[in-house]
Amino acid sequence: MTRTLKLWALLGLSILPFLGNAQSKNTNPPNWYNLDYETHGVRGISTEKAYELLKGKTPTPVIVGVLDGGVDYKHEDLKDVMWTNAKEIAGNGKDDDNNGYVDDVHGWNFLGNAQGENVQYDNLEVTRLIRLYEPKYISVLPSTPLSEAERREFVAYQKMISDYTSKLDQANFGNLNYGRLKEEVDIMIQKIGKEPKDIVKADLDSYTPNSERQKMALRMTKRELDNTTFEKFYKDLEEGVKYYKAQVDYHLNKDYDPRNIVGDNYDDATERHYGNGDVKGPDADHGTHVAGIIGAKRHNGIGIDGVANSVQIMAVRLVPDGDERDKDVANGIRYAVDNGAKVINMSFGKGYVYNKRAVDEAIKYAEEKDVLLVHAAGNDSKDIDVVKNYPMKYYTDSLEAIVGEASNWITVGATSSGLDGDLLATFSNYGYKSVDVFAPGVKINSTMPESTYKEQDGTSMAAPVVSGLAAMLRAYYPDFSAKEIKDIILKSVSKVDEKVKIKVDGATKKVYLDEISVTGGIVNARKAVEEAERYKAARK
Repeated sequence: MTRTLKLWALLGLSILPFLGNAQSKNTNPPNWYNLDYETHGVRGISTEKAYELLKGKTPTPVIVGVLDGGVDYKHEDLKDVMWTNAKEIAGNGKDDDNNGYVDDVHGWNFLGNAQGENVQYDNLEVTRLIRLYEPKYISVLPSTPLSEAERREFVAYQKMISDYTSKLDQANFGNLNYGRLKEEVDIMIQKIGKEPKDIVKADLDSYTPNSERQKMALRMTKRELDNTTFEKFYKDLEEGVKYYKAQVDYHLNKDYDPRNIVGDNYDDATERHYGNGDVKGPDADHGTHVAGIIGAKRHNGIGIDGVANSVQIMAVRLVPDGDERDKDVANGIRYAVDNGAKVINMSFGKGYVYNKRAVDEAIKYAEEKDVLLVHAAGNDSKDIDVVKNYPMKYYTDSLEAIVGEASNWITVGATSSGLDGDLLATFSNYGYKSVDVFAPGVKINSTMPESTYKEQDGTSMAAPVVSGLAAMLRAYYPDFSAKEIKDIILKSVSKVDEKVKIKVDGATKKVYLDEISVTGGIVNARKAVEEAERYKAARK
């Protein structure tokens, strides 16, 4: 899954941000992604200037489907912008509108059952595929006779094993070392006798370690306090421990399969009606953050301002802590389309696919129904023209040959507030053909569960910036089709005549954005409104 990544990696005697770089040290103005470069000196998308151009126009509310890990629909900055199914009576245990979903008041959860139980963790797709293919291919030798189709499967299986083994080695290493580091830091906290929020560098300077392991932990901790607070360091350490433990216990554990909780016929991708109405679920951090970027209530004096000012957020829970399943993705798209969404945000992705056909058919369904799909490019610093990231805008056949491209799809990479070489987020995937545009995705402050707020990084944050822009345009120009809205967004980007840094085979290379994306630019709301006006004038 395309999670917001702010994890830590142990490198020798230091602890460094997993996605850390000079970008993360920048101090940005509040709500920077909505600001204007010429006025404020940061490469936001000029949202406020766009609304100046839209003064006097009356918007039509637009439903945006947030396909994610759950949304806290009671959040102080989201409760007024949540989609509410007016035909459904909350909590009566009936399907009042006869759409096949009981009590779908604010959306639907495909990761649960009618008894209210929910899936929180799941495998990576590579783990699920190995579990599927292992009984058939574990004993196969190069000399074993196989059909052409079986040979392709076997070659793919061997690649999966290599990738899986590498991931498992890293996860075991991280789980062991982060666990040990946290044990030592916890001892330090106990001996200092303060809460993490109250510990400062002077406390560490006067601390006497009692073992070599604790000396190392102390050095790591003090080094990090040059750039952050102890409280922030400790929270990131806790997140790292949680991440690697989930990798070992769930994501890469071939013996763990939670699908029985859902109770569906998993191999039947045409099965639509399963799950429950709990759209928040057990872990709504990611989806709540995404929802806020799109449409947190603007100018209400609290929290943040989302991009769109006339939006209804429909929560569709289908992303666990792990990789999403293709059946759920397909059904999530169909649910959002059938219930009125005109824009769908998908801040998730994975490197392997189980049932691409089901997802392709759902994308085509959305295309037929004039719904725009916005997808995060992924956080692996990879060229996704080469390294696959699913779902994708390309339709393929059984041999993975491209047979078409969705006209209603935008893939979004991430930029920071930095300039020149630091503009591109170091984690962002890119691709001359596969990534359409870039949008702010570093240090994005947005909503979190229980009416809190937090900065997060990721293409997961860049995609909802574009979804919010798309919702703005569909609200003020309701006669425009999804394809026209896409064309307007792509044609109106801010071109950047500066080289940015990317990683290629472990080395840093400098390129222009038009070498690593379709448009070579960052979305711009003001320019998009100007472009929409030109479209409107040309229609007359």
